[in-house]
Amino acid sequence: MLHQNPKVKKDVLKRLSFIIGHLKGVSNMVEEDKYCIDVVKQIQAVQSALNKVTEIVLEDHLKTCVSHAIKKGEGHKLIKEVMETIKQTNK
Repeated sequence: MLHQNPKVKKDVLKRLSFIIGHLKGVSNMVEEDKYCIDVVKQIQAVQSALNKVTEIVLEDHLKTCVSHAIKKGEGHKLIKEVMETIKQTNK
């Protein structure tokens, strides 16, 4: 990430580490034949955590990379890229 905020990077890495641990826990639940609905709830929690990380990274991208590109008069490409990414997320 070209213009990434170091504080955001630290937060994202911390959250991803937590998600990895949580996902390993879900895998253990499957291995241990835990109740299906409990597994589904934990999967949903992982998805929610990933959605939050996506939100943080996207916001930082807008504040840094896109903002920088707009100042240079090159924002249209990055704005298009962000919009395509959002459309993919909503599918």
